[in-house]
Amino acid sequence: MLTSENKIPCLDLNKQHREIKKEIFEAFEKVYDQTAFSGGHFVAEFENHFAKFCNTQYAIGVNNGTSALHLALLALGIGPGDEVIIPADTFIATAWGVSYTGATPVFVDCTNDTWQIDPARIKEKITAKTKAIIGVHLYGQPFDIDAVKEICSEHDLFLVEDAAQAQGAAYKGIVIGCFGEMACFSFYPGKNLGACGEAGGITTNNETYYKHLQSLRNHGSMVRYYHDEIGFNMRMGGLEAASLSVKLKYLPEWNSKRRNIANRYQQEITNTKITMQAQPGWAKSVYHLFVVTTEDRDKLIKYLNQNNIYPALHYPVPCHLQKAYKDLNYKEGDFPNAEYLAQHCLSLPMYAELTDDEVSFVIDCLNNY
Repeated sequence: MLTSENKIPCLDLNKQHREIKKEIFEAFEKVYDQTAFSGGHFVAEFENHFAKFCNTQYAIGVNNGTSALHLALLALGIGPGDEVIIPADTFIATAWGVSYTGATPVFVDCTNDTWQIDPARIKEKITAKTKAIIGVHLYGQPFDIDAVKEICSEHDLFLVEDAAQAQGAAYKGIVIGCFGEMACFSFYPGKNLGACGEAGGITTNNETYYKHLQSLRNHGSMVRYYHDEIGFNMRMGGLEAASLSVKLKYLPEWNSKRRNIANRYQQEITNTKITMQAQPGWAKSVYHLFVVTTEDRDKLIKYLNQNNIYPALHYPVPCHLQKAYKDLNYKEGDFPNAEYLAQHCLSLPMYAELTDDEVSFVIDCLNNY
C-alpha cells in the first residue's frame, strides 16, 4: 500500500500564515497603534483595494459572508412575501440570506456535470412573488451568468452573485463580482482570500445600494446617533481588514497555484471511478475546492485516510433536505442532481502550498484505488 510520511489535509492554513506572518503582524501593529478596531481607515483601505480587484465602483466590508447576503437582499427591498430562487446545492448561508429578510428561498436543481444552478430549471420556479435569483459560483467556478441574466431580464428580476468561494474567478474573461446588482463575498479564514478572523464583503456599481449598505451595516445610521432605519451591527473589523489587504496582494499568485494543482488532478487522475466537475470554456475557476464524486464515498475516504490523505465533505445534505427547511415541504427526489452530488461528493486536498510531491502522491493514490 502507498504511504505518506506526512498527513495531507484538505486544507492547511498554517503553511500560508507562516509565510506571511511578519507582514500580517506588522499590519496588525498599525491597527493596534491607531486603535482602529471596528470599521475605520483600514476597512476603507481594503474596500478600495477589493473594488479595484473586482473592477467595480464600490465594495462594502461587513462582518461575514452571511451578513453580506442578508444586507444585499435588504438593499434590494426584498422581504416577507417575496421569493428568491437559489440552487439546492450550496452552503446553507445562501439560503439564510433569503430567510433573514423574511422572504422564502425557492430551490432549483443543479446540472449533472458542472453542478452549478441549472438555467433550464429556473423558469419553472418563477412566480408572481419571485424577486431575485442568487447564482452561486460553487467551489470557485462561475455559474452560467449570461443564461441566468437573460432570465432575470425577461422576468424583471434582480441577480445577486454568491461569490463566497470565488475571489478572482472569471467568466468569459471578466473577473466575477460585477455582473449582478451586487455580489457577496465571504472572507472566512479558509477561503482563497481569508481574513484572520470573520469577514465578508459586497461589491456593486450602484451608488444607491452602496450608500444603503453603509447604513444597514452600521445600525441604520449615516450620522452618528441618528438612525434612519432599523439597521444592524455588521461592520468589518480593522484587524480583519488589515489582514485582507496583505493577503489580496498574494491572491493572484495563490489562485494560479491552485489552478496548476487542479490541472494536474484533471490531467493525471485517470481512475474511472472518479468523476470531476465539468469545466466549461467560459469559466475560469479559482478552485476554492476541488470536488469529485465516486459511487462508494465511504470506501474511498477510508482508503485515503489509510494513506494519510484527509479529504473533506462539501456538502453532504442539500439545502432543501435540511431540517431547518422542513416546513417548505421538499422531499427526496425533488432535485436528483443535487442529491446525487451530496451523497457522492468528496473534496480533495486543495491549497496553494501543496508541494509537487504531495500532489503526485494524492494522484497516485487515487489512480491505485
